[in-house]
Amino acid sequence: MGSIIHFFENLTPLLEGFLNSVGIWGGVIAAGLMTIESILPCMPLCIFISLEFYLFGPLIGFIISWIFTSLGCILSFVLFRHVIKGFIEKKMKKDKKKKIDHLMNKLGDIKLTNFVVLVAMPFTPAFVVNIAAGLSTMSLKKFAIGIFVGKIFMVYFWGYVGTNLVESIAHPINLIKIIVMLFAAFMLSKLINKCFDVK
Repeated sequence: MGSIIHFFENLTPLLEGFLNSVGIWGGVIAAGLMTIESILPCMPLCIFISLEFYLFGPLIGFIISWIFTSLGCILSFVLFRHVIKGFIEKKMKKDKKKKIDHLMNKLGDIKLTNFVVLVAMPFTPAFVVNIAAGLSTMSLKKFAIGIFVGKIFMVYFWGYVGTNLVESIAHPINLIKIIVMLFAAFMLSKLINKCFDVK
């Protein structure tokens, strides 16, 4: 286990150096890796987003990061909903299946506003959220809206605030930004929920 962790710790600076060395193609590769990261969470998303901002500027870099990160989450959701969920249900015993179904139903009933805030938090593991939502009764519509709204604030955080948890905690202004972004995500999700009546 320790060797695996050590491998990924060494992978991050190597990957960052490689993407920076290939210029504009680094941005293209990073966009593709962002999509894959939502399915295989072994790569540093924060670095890919930061690179997009660096190569394409804050506006274009933000749009690219937002689209490809959101796309990856939706692909992950669809994969677990339509491929892996059925396989798991077939292998699961009836008594355990009832307990899991009850838990998944609760997750599927989560309010859109709460789901958006969960997605918007920079340190929420997207892969876990994608799996849980895909295995739950949550609709694709609700998931997609939550992802597209929540990821706006997550991408902004990694693009502008930084890529290090310790640095964010060390500077109070960054914590204030996180709180403001989460509140904005909550209010925006309430507005969208009212307009589209997402259950």
